[in-house]
Amino acid sequence: MTEYLLDIEAEISYARRWAFSFSPDYYNFEDLGGDCTNFISQCLYAGGAVMNFTPDTGWYYISQNDRAAAWTGVMYFYRFIVNNRSAGPFGREVPLADAAVGDVIQLGSGSRFYHSLLVTAVRSGMPYVAAHTFAAFDRPLDSYSYEKARCINIIGARRYG
Repeated sequence: MTEYLLDIEAEISYARRWAFSFSPDYYNFEDLGGDCTNFISQCLYAGGAVMNFTPDTGWYYISQNDRAAAWTGVMYFYRFIVNNRSAGPFGREVPLADAAVGDVIQLGSGSRFYHSLLVTAVRSGMPYVAAHTFAAFDRPLDSYSYEKARCINIIGARRYG
């Protein structure tokens, strides 16, 4: 298994290109609970992360009906990224104050998290983000209304070989 860094510039370029529209290569999940984590997964994939085709617990997208829950689901994405020891992207939760470009922030309330955002910049300690389901690019995090937030530092990815 080979570990490598993702191409953060490619992630941000992809986010800039598709933040306000939808890539024809992926289904738009806006009407099926939201497209935010699908968009984040696309960005990581554009940055060079390989898909993990492990049934039930992997991170992959083939079609609307053939995808891993972690590709589109906030909770499943978090579980996959912080627990992944195999192929695909991996990371760890860090304090929000440590957010860096290319990291993922998830917003929540009560006992659940409901929205995923890609950090596109950090200015004066403030993360700026890109997202789908409330399309945004370079939007300041403090313009969102939320009860809690967690930051997932995307350390890199792994591939076979």
